[in-house]
Amino acid sequence: MAPPSPRRPGFSRRAHYSLFASYVAALIGALVGLLLMVTARFDPAGHAALQGFLADIFAPVSSAGRGTGAAIGSAFDDVGAYFDAASKNREMKLELEAARRDLIKGKADALEVRRLKQLAALVERLPEGRVTARLVSSTGASSRRIAILAAGRADGVVSGQPVRTADGLVGRVIAVGRHSAHVLLMIDGGNIVPVKRVPDGAPALAYGLGDGRLDLRPLAAGTNPFNVGDIFVTSGTGGVYQPGIPVAIGIRHNREGTIGRPLADPSRFDFAVVEPEFAIPPPSPPEPGGKARQ
Repeated sequence: MAPPSPRRPGFSRRAHYSLFASYVAALIGALVGLLLMVTARFDPAGHAALQGFLADIFAPVSSAGRGTGAAIGSAFDDVGAYFDAASKNREMKLELEAARRDLIKGKADALEVRRLKQLAALVERLPEGRVTARLVSSTGASSRRIAILAAGRADGVVSGQPVRTADGLVGRVIAVGRHSAHVLLMIDGGNIVPVKRVPDGAPALAYGLGDGRLDLRPLAAGTNPFNVGDIFVTSGTGGVYQPGIPVAIGIRHNREGTIGRPLADPSRFDFAVVEPEFAIPPPSPPEPGGKARQ
């Protein structure tokens, strides 16, 4: 039995209508094309009028298609701009973070340079025998307040020497190794420093409280002449500490004395100076006639 012809659309009415419509469209297209060819050859004026007529018919369709294409293109442009903006935002955030890190580093470097300049000016004024070294660490959470100094016997450091920064007194050396030393901070509970108030020289003792503060007590019992804001420096009494080293500022008045804040916080400094111990000069021998030389 012979196979059915592939040109038959079958029994579907929709297939028949689709085939008929395609034939009609092809025929109309062929007729329009033939008409255009004939008019272009024998009637140019009519051909131009026919072109205008067809342009008027298809202009709305063409305009709608162009608008749709422009809208789609604009949508794609907006999507691309969104992703491009997100990428630029990420780049700007990275640049901002890098600039912030550079700014912090610049400020830290400027602070370090300023401290080193202050320390250099201090070293120039100190007597011979001083040693400049780095403060490596401190035991802030320990029961003892001790800092580690990156200098020892090989550098000329000996036990008992005072340690200071450009801002003031830090403490004194209590143990020395070959290349390191332990510094008992003046805020330690077992440290006592003879001080005096500026400018009247009222004597006092600075006791470490172990919590980052000092207890400044006058030597005269029963009176407390000190006030908040008073500045205290080493008096040189008993030796060890050179007189005039800044020690503390009063921050709270009480009945027995004044609570002070140390002017030199070792946690804020990288370098310190180890000074030779202060030796109280012996009294001058009396001059002939029984008077001592001043």
